[in-house]
Amino acid sequence: MQILDGKKVAAAVKNSIKDKTAALKASGQKTPHLAAILVGNDGPSETYVANKVKSCEEVGFTSTLVRFNNNVEENTLLQAITKLNDDIAIDGILVQLPLPGHISEQKVISLLHPDKDVDGFHPINVGKMVKGLPAFLPATPYGIILMLEHYNIDTKGKHAVVIGRSNIVGRPMSILLSRNTNPGNCTVTICHSHTHNLKELCMQADIIVAALGKPGFLTADMVKKDAVVIDVGITRVADNSKKNGYVLKGDVDFENVAPKCSYITPVPGGVGLMTIAALLMNTFNACYCKV
Repeated sequence: MQILDGKKVAAAVKNSIKDKTAALKASGQKTPHLAAILVGNDGPSETYVANKVKSCEEVGFTSTLVRFNNNVEENTLLQAITKLNDDIAIDGILVQLPLPGHISEQKVISLLHPDKDVDGFHPINVGKMVKGLPAFLPATPYGIILMLEHYNIDTKGKHAVVIGRSNIVGRPMSILLSRNTNPGNCTVTICHSHTHNLKELCMQADIIVAALGKPGFLTADMVKKDAVVIDVGITRVADNSKKNGYVLKGDVDFENVAPKCSYITPVPGGVGLMTIAALLMNTFNACYCKV
């Protein structure tokens, strides 16, 4: 069993971006500039955005954080996005989700300029991804692809089971794994809460991506020997023995599943770090390469 070390791979990706950015800036080209929009003061969202801003600094990007309180009017937020769309100094825009209930996430995402949509959620980027055209890929699935590539994991012809059908992870992950690329070329089964024979399907899988947000859901009796297991879940679970009162748990029962795997991601230290690395890749491409 080998751990898929998100910290190690993310560091390699960030160092590559840092070196390329420094070289391009030295030749007189502009500095990539990421604008992050944060609505409210949700604890996890605050942490995620702070990590993204810090990562921008580490690789030599400029970043701008635009903050709004939780009761900001939808139109005010939309006006701010329009302003960033029109600002030629801004290369990438991300809106930290989830948003308050009174704001339409779809309306916000659709307003983003597709060329600045570094989270890869705009319908145009999603459509291009489905057709196999150059596009900004959703950061978490893209990060998983980068990890599989780094470890040279053979995916061609493998049966991949994706548990979860969200537009952020599950659906795009199934598309990327099925594309005629490397990594890719999998036969993909996408499962969800209404899948009747989930255990049987998982037992057939060479690769399992667990992305449903239920701590410890994937147990050892659902995983065949030498499977590759990617744990996307990260949930705060109360634990009074910890100073902060909680522990982070993934969707996989790591302790019991890991011994059966050829490769497995830990939580924390796995996919989450790769999500930020992928976001940086998208921002670099938005500035220098376009898509």
